[in-house]
Amino acid sequence: MKITPSARVLSMLGEIDFNEWRCVAELVDNSFDDFLEVVRSGMEWPAGFTVSVTLPSSSKGVLEVRDTGRGMSYEQLERAVRAGWSGKDKHEKLGLFGMGFNIATARLGRRTRILTTRVGDTKWIGVEIDLDLIKDDFEARDITEPKGAPSQHGTRIIIDRLQPTRADWLRRNGAVLRNTLGATYSWILTEHPFELYVGGTRVKPVRHCRWGDDRYVLYNGKERIPAYIKIDKKLPDGIACRDCGEWQSRASEECSVCGSGNLAPRERRIHGWLGVQRYLDKTEYGIDFLRNGRKILRWDKQLFTWNNPEEGAGDEEPEYPVELAHQGGRLIGEIHLDHVPVTYQKDAFAYGERSWIAAVEMLRGEAPLQPKRASALHYRENESPLALLFKGFRRNDAGLRYLVPGDGTKPVHKETRDWGRKFQAGDPEFQTDEHWWQAIQRHEEIKKRGKEAKTVASVPSQPDEQAVLGALGMPADIPASGVTQSGTSSPPASVPTVVKVKEKTETRGERLARYESTASPHAYLSRSFGHPELGYVKVRTLLLKPGERLLDDSGLPVPVLLDQRSGNELTAFTDPEHAVFRRFGVDYADLLLVELAAVLKVRARSDWSPSQLVAAIRVESLQDSVLDGTTVGAEARDLLAEIRERVAEVLDNGGEYASAYGHLSAEEEIATEQAMIAAGRIGLVNRLGLDAGFVHHVPALALVQLVEVMPTVFMDGAVFRGPYDRVTSPSGKALSLARVTGCLADVATLSTFAGGATAPQLRRARLSIALLRDELAGEV
Repeated sequence: MKITPSARVLSMLGEIDFNEWRCVAELVDNSFDDFLEVVRSGMEWPAGFTVSVTLPSSSKGVLEVRDTGRGMSYEQLERAVRAGWSGKDKHEKLGLFGMGFNIATARLGRRTRILTTRVGDTKWIGVEIDLDLIKDDFEARDITEPKGAPSQHGTRIIIDRLQPTRADWLRRNGAVLRNTLGATYSWILTEHPFELYVGGTRVKPVRHCRWGDDRYVLYNGKERIPAYIKIDKKLPDGIACRDCGEWQSRASEECSVCGSGNLAPRERRIHGWLGVQRYLDKTEYGIDFLRNGRKILRWDKQLFTWNNPEEGAGDEEPEYPVELAHQGGRLIGEIHLDHVPVTYQKDAFAYGERSWIAAVEMLRGEAPLQPKRASALHYRENESPLALLFKGFRRNDAGLRYLVPGDGTKPVHKETRDWGRKFQAGDPEFQTDEHWWQAIQRHEEIKKRGKEAKTVASVPSQPDEQAVLGALGMPADIPASGVTQSGTSSPPASVPTVVKVKEKTETRGERLARYESTASPHAYLSRSFGHPELGYVKVRTLLLKPGERLLDDSGLPVPVLLDQRSGNELTAFTDPEHAVFRRFGVDYADLLLVELAAVLKVRARSDWSPSQLVAAIRVESLQDSVLDGTTVGAEARDLLAEIRERVAEVLDNGGEYASAYGHLSAEEEIATEQAMIAAGRIGLVNRLGLDAGFVHHVPALALVQLVEVMPTVFMDGAVFRGPYDRVTSPSGKALSLARVTGCLADVATLSTFAGGATAPQLRRARLSIALLRDELAGEV
């Protein structure tokens, strides 16, 4: 069989940069192409659609890709393996059997055998491409193999004499390859009855863990913004060359690039969805772009950057995430662009093509995503699908406003990421978004109860005795003791006869069931606790409702009570209104660990002291609460980022940005410019003082100064909820402002100098973080 070009050129193709998984995907593409043609034709296919990839082993250095497709004739096979030629319609196919096939096979090994057969053929026919034997006559050796049955059909690609490093990678990374292919072909494997096996294990589609179609948030308390937006934009049909794939800019009978007359009208359509992931991640966010069902770009973040047409290259401005960029993002999507050309490596689209540019404009608009930024540059508000999601979900505060699970005080990002892993692992409990939704509901309930507890604590606890007597039907002037205010006994006849009824004693099980029925789970303290030397228990921590007293079996009040459930499962009831929590500020975790230490000590028959037990369990089980500069510093920077965003928004809305910038010292101005440049926000430097963008880059301690000198702008519910304007006395104003600036100074200082902080300083900073968060105004 004659192939083109020469073996020397084929060898050079093997030097083109194709990593191992892309080489395998190139071969799988061709199988899926054939399957899709069968599906489109409506032909019955009782044998099913299966592609099997056999990986090399230590005893057999061979890679084989086998499918149950239609197979090929000799002429079809000859055309298929000719480098640079493809008999495929490039607008409906994944593969490029010529160029892509030869690059992939030459990259993997020195010899490739292709065998194919159709239903009714008497044998397998094929070709052997041996890069060490083929001469410049371009002839490759024809091969045949007997068939087991005339009904057999499909194609086999066998590659041996593998390149050593690539063979080693394939041997060691079967799971990685399956996961990568599962992500690349997730749409095809979900939407079509195709099966893909790698190393004998079926590849599962890697699906997005997104919020359901019916979830939404309320922006400014009234605008409903969905967490899932369907995209389906039909563009005018175009004329494309079926041979080279080039779109034609004008009507003609011949392709403007290759001269072929094989032109045909093609649909141009942008479809898919944009949405919100159920968890925040540093890398796993962005938009997947697909062509003909295969993902070309995964977790792509290009649309989150605004390219100012008036600025030069290098002045691109990342818009999401910005304020909390180190935490990552959660805006995601899956967009099909079957009409947009891709590179031969299938790792990028042709970004200079008008079709790509039009898709970007449709999805994210021409203006900045940030409304105030757009207005400052004289753009209309961006109303694109991505801008709508950005407006509704740009922040990551816990609660219903941004659809983020929390523990009653802060987001639980680590836990939600773990739930996302369980979603991908197929855990039935985590397939829908209900687990995340319940965590948000619990967060809101805990916040509500915390506010109620504060209210209860501020109200005198002495009962109104006269109101109690009135409720009992007794005269208001008769005290409960039966003695009148004059000191004489009241007439017996005027006192109703009281019949004592023996109350039924509540059992322990009934009491705990009553607690549980109205309690709220504490997400952070519901986890596994223990130590390798002591064993582990799975704990579910519940907070009692306000007004409920937690009693032990003797009827005595306790702050924490453990209840043994099945196996190693425990339920920990906690009374938030117990004096040790409410009056002394003890953390729930501290006393929970004391109770768990006693249980684990008995189970393990440990001779450790109580303090050893508590210390060991805390270190092992609550590592994310460690008190170090890195952890607390990150918490401080997160809160400051949120405050910066609110301050900037208030300054933009009120037009006070020039005044605020004027309060910066020369040294602070220089530091702000340097921070902008370091963050790649060079374009903002020329606009210092013209909008509030500088606030995101000023030194942290400068924020304290701005609040001190402009309290009327930031207090009274603007950024902080504390009163100022309506306070009449100067001392009252100073006190209200100090509640904010004192904590803000602590947080700003730690965010800047966390490395050398001592343990007392870190404890103070963590308390200031909690207090300052409580001082923030309601959702904006």
